[in-house]
Parts: sequence; C-alpha cells; structure tokens
Amino acid sequence: MSTSDEKWTWQCDEIIPNDPVIGRRMLDDVLQRLEAQHWARRDVFAVHLAVDEALINAIYHGNSLDCSKHVRFCCRVSPEKIRVEITDEGPGFNPDSVPDPTDPSHLGCPGGRGVMLMRAFMSHVEFPKPGNRVVLERTRHF
Repeated sequence: MSTSDEKWTWQCDEIIPNDPVIGRRMLDDVLQRLEAQHWARRDVFAVHLAVDEALINAIYHGNSLDCSKHVRFCCRVSPEKIRVEITDEGPGFNPDSVPDPTDPSHLGCPGGRGVMLMRAFMSHVEFPKPGNRVVLERTRHF
C-alpha cells in the first residue's frame, strides 16, 4: 500500500529501547493523537489492541527482552488512516507458520493470538521478509 498519496497530519519515527514501558508510552501518544482528531472509540480500541500486540511481539519475541536491542516505531496519522510500522532486531519469523489459535488442537497454546488479533482489528497487516517488521494500517470509520 502506498503512503505517498496520504496527507499525514502527524508522524513519528523513533528508535526506542527494548522496554515495554517505553513502548506503551509511544502507544499512549498515538492514541492521544487519534482521540484529538475525534476518531471513533472502536477505531481507537482496535489500534490500541493491535499496536500493543505488535510492540509486545517485537520486544518479547523478536528481541527476546534483550535490553541491548532496540525497536523502531514509525507512525503516520491522517484524518482517514493510521499506519504503524514496528521493526525489531530479531531474526524474523514466518507468519504462515504461526498456529491458528482458533483450531481446537491449539486452544491451549498461547502462540498465534497476537497475529490473529492484529489481522482482525486492522484494515491491512503485512509482515515483510524476513519477518522482523510488521506494517499495520487502519482506515477510520466515520
């Protein structure tokens, strides 16, 4: 998806420590931006859930909670859309190999729920190779 046609009203591109507290601060800032633009509650909730999952995956799984590693957090907001890119320093993963958490044989397994939630709550989700980056987009509902 091209971002060149969009008129972004707010942007950030930060390299943050591999720390969930700092990741949540970044997320809180994004949510405040959406609320200031009067995004609907359901949109803010969806972004909150998906971006939180993506940050947790980057910090805990991608970077293995290694405090010497960092996460790149890029976000753009327009009146109609939000685009978030989160990149960790891990080796990446294949999203197609993540088990389906709704499959009865995987109901007790924790893996796959975050990816499922991101896909359910965002308009567009992609994991460019090698799989250490996620691109999340949500189109605003009016």
